[in-house]
Amino acid sequence: MSEEKNQMYFAADPTAKHDEHVVDYHVDDIDLKFTTDAGVFSKMRIDYGSGVLIKTMKDVTFPKEGILDVGTGYGPIGLFAAKFWPDQTVDMVDVNERGLNLARQNAKNNHISNVDIYTSDCYAQVDNDKKFGLILTNPPIRAGKKVVNEILMGANEHLVSGGVLLVVIQKKQGEPSARKNMTAIYENCEILTRDKGYYILKSTKN
Repeated sequence: MSEEKNQMYFAADPTAKHDEHVVDYHVDDIDLKFTTDAGVFSKMRIDYGSGVLIKTMKDVTFPKEGILDVGTGYGPIGLFAAKFWPDQTVDMVDVNERGLNLARQNAKNNHISNVDIYTSDCYAQVDNDKKFGLILTNPPIRAGKKVVNEILMGANEHLVSGGVLLVVIQKKQGEPSARKNMTAIYENCEILTRDKGYYILKSTKN
């Protein structure tokens, strides 16, 4: 496998040769178009797990204190959140600069303005004083358990009381351990959805 093809999507500055595509995705009466590229996660289609999270999250109740999408890539989860809750500001963060540039382009092309898209390694560049009512993530499994656990555990410091963490993860890629860790951190973890091996896990900060 070539170095370009083997390059992980969580690289800060992907060097893979550009290969842009436009993908459509719709939920209910919302239809968004996303420009994707090589060097970002799931460039040919909206990842199935992300789709399950998008369809599930629209029915979740949470404190209206802002939303954070961790590992946003080219932006499908965060931009749908911005459409579902136009009265909320959605912070969208990633380490992948190519993905972030695409997310900004996709926000503009879909006429979505209630977003703040910026670089952050997990929560490192998220304002410590800023707390959210909802944190969303399709964590980068290939980055390793340490990164995934940092996303799951770190959310606790960035949620308001009663705030909700929603995670999509496949059973074969660590759902049981993720659920165990979330239960230990938040003292609760609910399975909202199971779909083709993908689980939507929900924890609420007490």
